[in-house]
Order: sequence, then structure tokens, then C-alpha cells
Amino acid sequence: MMNFRYIGRTGLRVSPICLGTMTFGGVIDKNAAFAILDKAYDAGINFYDTAEVYPVPPMVENVGRTEAIVGEWLKTKDRDSVILATKVVGAASGWFVPPVRAGLTAIDAHHIMKAIDGSLKRLKTEYIDLYQMHWPDTVVPREESMAAFDQLVRSGKVRYLGTSNDTAYGTTKSNMICQRYGYKRFESIQNNFSLLNRRFQDEMVVMCREEKISLLPYSPMAGGVLSGKYNKNPQVSGRFTSYAASPEQRIRNMANRFVNSKTLAATARYMAIAADLGIAPATLAIAWSKQFDYVASTIVGATSGAQLDASLAALDLTLTSETLALCDQVHADILYPMG
Repeated sequence: MMNFRYIGRTGLRVSPICLGTMTFGGVIDKNAAFAILDKAYDAGINFYDTAEVYPVPPMVENVGRTEAIVGEWLKTKDRDSVILATKVVGAASGWFVPPVRAGLTAIDAHHIMKAIDGSLKRLKTEYIDLYQMHWPDTVVPREESMAAFDQLVRSGKVRYLGTSNDTAYGTTKSNMICQRYGYKRFESIQNNFSLLNRRFQDEMVVMCREEKISLLPYSPMAGGVLSGKYNKNPQVSGRFTSYAASPEQRIRNMANRFVNSKTLAATARYMAIAADLGIAPATLAIAWSKQFDYVASTIVGATSGAQLDASLAALDLTLTSETLALCDQVHADILYPMG
């Protein structure tokens, strides 16, 4: 029986593993995506995460394709049985200019309203269970952003709100605004969190526990690095192999952040721990991620049923204190391998 967990202070009861969909419509075609979605659903996964800017890498010609695929699949299921999350793309003042709405995106009322209507149409649904800000706006006041998000909940288009790629200050500031004005608040935060990137534990955990905000970790496999494939073959076909050859410095920097001497050394030790337990490295990584009290559901990706199997194997796996201590020792010895 699935051990459902609540997100924040919401009524959303979700499986401890969430299926992420950012490759659907990109490297994964619709038929393969349907097979992966069905496999997750049949295994008891009820939580699915997407975004208006997917698939990745975002390009003008394919933006929205992932939501359209998920929407077609959703029509084959009982809508009440699926907890659906999507995101309004972040502001063009952020880390890159998204190819949405002529590259002029902002987290203001106009763009939030345009985004939700587009997502609802592509997803073929009347409401979104969890609507998230993909990354913060560095220009538009959060008062305006939260007022617009609040209207979505009150209109019935959205049930609950979340943020992503945010800071403790930004999330707390937003929720203090909500408390002051009676707006609906952020109940979750979706940030990068894995055995190779424990930065979330430095400060954000205190916020989550004190404010009852749930973490929805993404990239628990560190972009696939924790599978060990880059240890076995540095030139293996993968996201960071192509990123390393990108003409854009920002993309090359991302590749080096994920695949470097420290991440590979740490991964080798995690692979050894997994081998001693008789499990796949992916299963260890996902089991570790979902075992914290502030985590509601860990977001996993898959490009095949076999990849999904390794993630699903973590559903009923609880790591012992001895195994957790071994993982902690790797982190202590190779501190912050992703910087």
C-alpha cells in the first residue's frame, strides 16, 4: 500500500516519488512517454510534474509540447486520481531568457494569467493541483506576484501554490506578504537536492520545518551522474556530454558543475555503497532523497521503463542509520562536490 504524504499544509496526498516529465516531447516521443507514464501510474505513483517551458532544452519550436503530451495521457485516467503540478516560466531577468511570450516573461499578473490559461488548455484540465513559480523574478515586487497567484486559487484554476529554485529569504518573504494580505501562500519548494548537492540542508531545511513547507527535490540523480555512467565512460551519451561541447559558456559551466573530479570521486564511493547493499546506484540516491522529514515527494525522470524501475525500487526502501552514516562520510570527505 502506498505511503502517501501531505505537501505542506495542503490536502494534497502524494506518493513519495513524483514522475518528472521534462524530456517528454524532446528526446522522448509521445508513445514512449505514455508507456513511462502508464508504468508509473500502475505502480501507484499519483504525482506528476511538468512545466509550460518543457521539454528541455527549451526551444521556441517545442515549448509546451510536454504539457500537451501529459494532457493527452491525463484524459485516459480518472482526473481525481492524479495530482498534477506545473509551472509558470520564470522571469527573463533570471538565469536565462526563456523562449516563451517573445522572451519578455515576468512573474507579474499579465504573464501569470497568460501562462495558466495556456497550461490548462494544453493539459486538457479545468484545474492544476499545484502551480509553481519556476524561478523568481528579480524585478517585479513579490506583492504583485503573490496577489496574482492568489487570484488563481480563488478562481478555482489552481488548488495550491509552490515555488522553485528559490531562496529561504525569497520564499519566506513571499509567505510573509501572503500572511499580511490574506493571500494563499507557497506550500512547497522545488529545488535541486541530491547526494552530490546538499546545499539545501545548510539553511533551507530550517525554513521548511518551521514554516511547514515541503521540499520536492528535483535532480536526485544529479542529472544522471549518480547512476555512475560518467564514471564508467566519460564520453557516454548524456546531457552533460553534449553540454560540455556547447558554444555557450553558461551551458559549459553547468556541465562542469555536475561532472568534475569531485563529483566523480564521490559517485564512485556511492556506487560502492549501493553495490554492498545489492541495489542500483539510482535506487540508493532516490531512497536517500525521500527519507527526510521535510521531503514530501522526490521528482524522478526516466527515458525508459528500465530507468524508471530503478527509481520505483526506492519506493519501499528505507536506508538504515548505518547506510546513512556511510553517505554522510562521503559528503564529509568530499565536501560540496558541485560547488
